[in-house]
Amino acid sequence: MGFIDQYRSPSDLPRHLKVFPLPGALLLPHAELPLNIFEPRYLAMVSDALSGDRLIGMIQPDDDDADLSGSPALKQVGCAGRITSFTETPDGRILITLSGVCRFAVTREIASDRPYRQVEADFTGFAGDLADAEDEEAVDRTSLLKVFRDYLNANDMSADWDQVRAASTEALVNTLAVLAPHAPRDKQALLEAKDLKSRADVLIALTEMALARQGSGPSSGLQ
Repeated sequence: MGFIDQYRSPSDLPRHLKVFPLPGALLLPHAELPLNIFEPRYLAMVSDALSGDRLIGMIQPDDDDADLSGSPALKQVGCAGRITSFTETPDGRILITLSGVCRFAVTREIASDRPYRQVEADFTGFAGDLADAEDEEAVDRTSLLKVFRDYLNANDMSADWDQVRAASTEALVNTLAVLAPHAPRDKQALLEAKDLKSRADVLIALTEMALARQGSGPSSGLQ
């Protein structure tokens, strides 16, 4: 039984959620995000999460250029993740892995005496995140793999294609969405896509546009 099995409905998730505002960082349900924690306020957040429900909400500031030393306005949608591994380093950092559980909408921010920010989170609109993906067959996996290969070739990058081909469609879409170097606003579009097929379609379109900007059309690079 995996940790995700304990979250069967939005009512199993906390109403108050610690949040980590970070531009361009994308956490998706059923995907993983490694983080290097070194700021004192976020070290406190991780410590509190580890002693409690282990949940942290990743969310982007509403302004890509916001000064994170203050309290910039937040996007309305983020994703809660559970700390599934952590390592303390000799220099005082904590390396964690967040495993995505469920997206949430911010109802309001909560005043607190803790150094990090907290929000009232509404998970009800994203209950489907707690179930296994049911629309994998609807994803155009062939087009997704093709545009991914084109992008790698255009940027002199490589991948372990045996692992890529063996991955489930959900894992493939989410991993590529997390790793793709798209702008924060595009990452938010991937987060807010209503389902796996929509996320794959957005990912393909964004990557094709990135290739076009580089002067390499989406049909290039296949050997």
